[in-house]
Amino acid sequence: MGKKKYVFDKDSFDVGRDERKIRRTAMTVLKLFAVSICLTVLYYAFFALFFSTDRERALKNENRMLERMYPEMEKKADLLNAVVDGLTIRDHEIYENIFETEAPDLDRILGANPMPLTDSIAEENIVKLTASKADVLMRSAKKVEANMMRIFELCSQDGFSAPPMFLPLTDFSISMTGASVGSKVNPFYKVMGEHEGIDFMSNIGSEVVAAADGTVSEIIKSKKGPGNVVAIDHGNGYVTRYAHLQDIAVRKGASVKRGAVIGYVGMSGSSFAPHLHYEVLKNGEVCDPVNYFFGSVAPSEYADMSIISVVTGQSLD
Repeated sequence: MGKKKYVFDKDSFDVGRDERKIRRTAMTVLKLFAVSICLTVLYYAFFALFFSTDRERALKNENRMLERMYPEMEKKADLLNAVVDGLTIRDHEIYENIFETEAPDLDRILGANPMPLTDSIAEENIVKLTASKADVLMRSAKKVEANMMRIFELCSQDGFSAPPMFLPLTDFSISMTGASVGSKVNPFYKVMGEHEGIDFMSNIGSEVVAAADGTVSEIIKSKKGPGNVVAIDHGNGYVTRYAHLQDIAVRKGASVKRGAVIGYVGMSGSSFAPHLHYEVLKNGEVCDPVNYFFGSVAPSEYADMSIISVVTGQSLD
């Protein structure tokens, strides 16, 4: 007797498929699906084992290049470290022997990572950029080395004297900084005029000191203009002038040491308020005194002083 392919429901008058055939069909589909997945996995494993994608080949080439370049980069890094150590020692010697102060602390700068490594930067580009920076640093180091040698040669010559880099007031704070060199408003006539020094606001009677070793080259006592003035010749073309003094504590021709009291703050001459007007000249040319104070104050204070001296639009004389 043959198999039934269909069954008849007397109550509903419906004709339906045999449930066993449906189950067999479903199992066949599941088996085919499982076999397809297994074949896909095997195909991928075979392809990955014997064939490489473009990205994989690029990564392998980068790795081989890194392996070749690493020893040379390591040698350059060691050489740069040695150069930096040598320059640091010489930098400290210059500041201590010439400027008579401590060199700025560069640990934060030298220890900083200038190029953070992220996944967005290809290894090949990192190596190329690092090599380029190393070459630039090596060339810069050679220039610095040559400049250092030139400085030491100049400093070792007979008759060398350090520039005037000491603050001319014993009791100084950044808030005392006034207008420096440039076009400033005259406090009396309210017109623009050239200001050839820097103003330091201070109390009458405060001590004024020599900015460097030298010889008193000029003394002026007057009730007009800059008032009572002391000028000191420091050699190498440098001259400093201290104006609007109340009293003068030195005589012309006297030798003075850096930090020696030469007078006292006052309002002599045309002075709008008690202050010291301080000038620096090099071979007769007016210099901005602020440029000579970096060794006497902290870096942050020097930055503040530079800004205040520029933005202050009115002088006190």
